[in-house]
Amino acid sequence: MSIRWVLAAALCLLAAPLAAASVGETVADELGTLNPEELTVQYWAARSEEGRFDPGMCMYGYPIAKMGWHEPARKIFERCAEHGNPYAMPWAAWTEENGYDRPSNPVAAAEWDKKLAETGSALGQLNYGLDALRGHGVARDRALGKALVDRAAAAGEPTAKALVAADYDPEAVTPTADLAHYRQPQF
Repeated sequence: MSIRWVLAAALCLLAAPLAAASVGETVADELGTLNPEELTVQYWAARSEEGRFDPGMCMYGYPIAKMGWHEPARKIFERCAEHGNPYAMPWAAWTEENGYDRPSNPVAAAEWDKKLAETGSALGQLNYGLDALRGHGVARDRALGKALVDRAAAAGEPTAKALVAADYDPEAVTPTADLAHYRQPQF
């Protein structure tokens, strides 16, 4: 028996399980997953349930949220933000603020805005400044709000510049916002 014949037979035996799956078919077993649905929203939504982080998931949070799958979108935004992706932080705040999959949580939204502001992001400074000006999710603090908005404006953030020009009136930059959403309780 030649060595070539032995190697060919061994390769055929090793390849037999792979041949059982048709081309492109996803097959999962104790060794792993053959042909996973990578690069689909379904794949990344399923991965959001796992505790692992993969930077590739970060670009799928937005389309998953727009599909109405808010729970996996929230998990993706949070996981990406927790791993230092500043672009996920405003979306994490957005999911907390709007409460599509659970009740709105302005405090958690303001925390995400604050974390983004602490990275030096002009958007984070603007958003956290608005939170402080409104007293939404944080204690109302006009001085802090103005200081944050001023930093964002100095960095060139156009909405922050407009807010400064409007004497820090949040309604000037969010005219279509639901006023009841930001109104302070009267009792």
